[in-house]
Amino acid sequence: MLPPIAGEEWGYRHRARLSVRRVERKGVMVGFRERRSTHVADMHECPVLPASLSALIDPLRSLVDQLSVHSRLPQVEVAVGDNAAALVLRHLLPLTEEDHAHLRAFAERHQIHLWLQSGGPDTAQPFHPRESELYYELPDFGVRLYFRPTDFTQVNHVTNRLLVARAIELLDPQPGERVADLFCGLGNFSLPIARRGAEVIGFEGSRDLVERARQNAAANGLVAQFELMDLFAPNLAPYGPFAKLLIDPPRQGAIEIVKSLAAPSGHHAPQRIVYVSCDTATLARDAGVLVHLQGYRLAAAGIVNMFPHTAHVESITLFEKGETT
Repeated sequence: MLPPIAGEEWGYRHRARLSVRRVERKGVMVGFRERRSTHVADMHECPVLPASLSALIDPLRSLVDQLSVHSRLPQVEVAVGDNAAALVLRHLLPLTEEDHAHLRAFAERHQIHLWLQSGGPDTAQPFHPRESELYYELPDFGVRLYFRPTDFTQVNHVTNRLLVARAIELLDPQPGERVADLFCGLGNFSLPIARRGAEVIGFEGSRDLVERARQNAAANGLVAQFELMDLFAPNLAPYGPFAKLLIDPPRQGAIEIVKSLAAPSGHHAPQRIVYVSCDTATLARDAGVLVHLQGYRLAAAGIVNMFPHTAHVESITLFEKGETT
């Protein structure tokens, strides 16, 4: 059993989606939805957000109330990098010049980056300042990852750094070794693997994230390959054998990936797999396939408290292949 990984208990949440609703008698509400309800909680602070962002909830309520689209602005996305914080305002009607003036004044007063989103996530664009680039760093590996505020990133930066360090320690990538990083996102694990000198290929189902990962590799001066793939119907065969795998799936898990690995007697099966999970049920299911059908041994397991004050827990596990004959 690995020692638990934990970081800050408060102010840790660097990504959030706040709902916005205008209610008669109460005015504009900005916050999270109540459990099993469409009602927005009457919030004035949120202690799991960084303090500077928690302090913006009441000013945001006032800002939205001033806008011409106050009844057609359903959500505000929060994204915090190591260099700046951004708010993405989704608006369902065009904004007026007066709205733009209010938004610019808010961004300058609170030293925040404001983005506007008129449709799906791909319509999000920086509004003020016009040049808005967020990043977070993995200092242990000398890596800086750039991202858009609508991109998927881990919500807890401190714990993510500890998790990446643990994953690389367990995977132990060696110079020249071929490693696959499945569900690689922006390159959160791929680029530290590349920093160790391994030959890494990151696979991801989002075209935008594949492109962002390629840009991050170039920005960090690292050689890493990133490919678009449906990881729920994977085909790794054209990319040749891998010595090691890192798997970091969403809650659905990685059942098709673990089923697709070579049979127990196969000579080309990865010798080591590090599996990072955000759902213990799908991890248990996939672990059963790896151990009972694919001939792996569960060598290490531990928990990661990525989301303090919630029932969610991340897990990290190491699977090793037995000797082949």
